Amino acid sequence: MCVAPAARHVQAVQMILGRPDPRRVPTAIKILVAGGFGVGKTTMVSAVSETRTLRTEETLTHAGADVDDLAGVEAKRTTTVAMDFGRITIRDDYMLYLFGTPGQERFWFVWDELAMGALGAVVLADTRRLADCFPAVDYFEKRGQPFVVALNCFDGLMPFTIGEVRDAIGLDPDTPVVRCDARRRDSGKEVLITLVEHAMNRGATPVGTMS
Repeated sequence: MCVAPAARHVQAVQMILGRPDPRRVPTAIKILVAGGFGVGKTTMVSAVSETRTLRTEETLTHAGADVDDLAGVEAKRTTTVAMDFGRITIRDDYMLYLFGTPGQERFWFVWDELAMGALGAVVLADTRRLADCFPAVDYFEKRGQPFVVALNCFDGLMPFTIGEVRDAIGLDPDTPVVRCDARRRDSGKEVLITLVEHAMNRGATPVGTMS
């Protein structure tokens, strides 16, 4: 089964964040969605966002042929050059602001800015091109920033077990690895809740309130 059931959403959020307080000023939680080129970051942000997604996509051109590796994603025609932005409400007093990072190496210079103030990150991975997620994993490990690895199931296929993927990436035992379908809102929401739970368990706290 590619996608984990989403039935635990409400219970998990209440366990992590406590019960909603209608008097509380909503807390903004910043989350990054990172990973390799063409792995599904824009798709995931768009699928879960309650608002119209802000995208900064440009058409791929022949000029980038020498620097952009399209192996495995030959049909891709656009690329994110700055970020994708979306929002999802977990509860009335907690809102996740999602920032999808560029996947191509030549745009990685914006990662440091996007990562500032983030509670944690989702690292999307394609098991057909697993090595493409290594730079994102290394980046968040070096920053000491909580992250989860989400295995995006393309064509409904999952050729490797979670244990095999964990060993291949060389993850710490406490770093969550989950399956997902980036096209489905319930699946993406499950991944985000797993990240929030993991970050809170590590002692991370949401930063920022909405005025």
